[in-house]
Amino acid sequence: MARARHWGPEVASNLARENSSVLSCTRTVAECALDTKEATVKTLMKRFVVLVAALLTGVAHGGVFKASQDNRQTQYHVTSLPSLGGTISRGNSVNNRGWVAGYSNLAGNQSRHATLWLDGTKVDLRTLGGPNSSVAWPVKNNVGRLAGITQTATPDPLGENWSCSAFFPPATATGYVCLGFVWESGVMRPLPTLGGSNGFATGSNDLGQTVGWAENTVHDPTCAPPQVLQFKAVIWGPGKDQIQELPPIPGDTSSAATAINDRGQVVGISGTCDQAVGRYTAAHAVLWEKGTVTDIGNLGRLSWNTPMALNQQGDIAGFAAVSDSDPDNPQLHAFLLAKGGSIQDLGTLSGDLYSEAHGLNERRQVVGVSCSNADGSGICRAFLWQHGVMTDLNTLVAPGYTNLLTTAQDINDLGVITGRVLDPITGERPAFLATPSLTRP
Repeated sequence: MARARHWGPEVASNLARENSSVLSCTRTVAECALDTKEATVKTLMKRFVVLVAALLTGVAHGGVFKASQDNRQTQYHVTSLPSLGGTISRGNSVNNRGWVAGYSNLAGNQSRHATLWLDGTKVDLRTLGGPNSSVAWPVKNNVGRLAGITQTATPDPLGENWSCSAFFPPATATGYVCLGFVWESGVMRPLPTLGGSNGFATGSNDLGQTVGWAENTVHDPTCAPPQVLQFKAVIWGPGKDQIQELPPIPGDTSSAATAINDRGQVVGISGTCDQAVGRYTAAHAVLWEKGTVTDIGNLGRLSWNTPMALNQQGDIAGFAAVSDSDPDNPQLHAFLLAKGGSIQDLGTLSGDLYSEAHGLNERRQVVGVSCSNADGSGICRAFLWQHGVMTDLNTLVAPGYTNLLTTAQDINDLGVITGRVLDPITGERPAFLATPSLTRP
């Protein structure tokens, strides 16, 4: 793949006008969506996606988008996004429409709701009856569909912690059935399971397909209590209640899907039932394609091998264990598997011991987090990896911004990044949106 090039001034100008039109309309659609009016935004998105595709094609083939000769550098202008009342939020997904999705804590920080930020305005997606919900993964589609997890008001009949518990505040993380959801036209709807109680939704493509994992009715002896039921990777859709099970690696009992692209490729994990939140459930990082499951490799250990993002080219980014010293507090490293290549350890920022890759775009830019301690604690910083180099995103921020970007969760094809920052004065941790621009050195 050719190295990404700076956009020419005419293309950048045209793209800016098109994006401005989409975003201004998007905000109207946020209100119209509550009345199920999506036709306008879908028409605009078709135009916008065509423009982005043309830009990326030009970049990849060295066409009209030639590298700038004036040595301009990329600088990020960072905006903190408003909360739902609490002091902790995080942007986990940003698409080419500029939709930022993730979660925001409510006042008191005892519960959180899935949140959509449109042009800086927050939209509470609410829940299906329980205290918590979240868009926990990079969703990536551009057709106005969000996917995530939500608690219901139904007590969990088996008292399981389930996968959702790792993504909610401890005070309210367990006790309720948790399901995957799809949010469209202002409506959140639950996704079916494989007969068990719980489910979890991650990514969703432009073709109406959503991936994740769901419990079946098998009481699996490889589950670590309080987990009881086996679970399998699934694809929901494109039909409303359609669900398709994806097979694990032969010999494994459970699996989970984490991302899907428009080519029908799906990535995820395969292993034992274990805790249903990683560890030995992620013995294998896998790719499902054309009905076949393939182990894509690891960084030397058979735990926590977790793809997080998948682009349209088939590149995969995620994280994997590099030490088995403590499986409950593993030392992880970010990885990238470029299509046609082998899995690559991206390392960490200088002086750090731990990293995770979370987001990936079509320009093969990767974002994530790098931390000073081997278990992911200590001082953590957001990173941007591109052209073989991992850079502290804080060093690329425009002067005058004083918060610390602690984690980057996703990046869209225009280089826009979202994640979470730390305000060193108040201790608050809001979501952020970082928009790139070119400046002279």
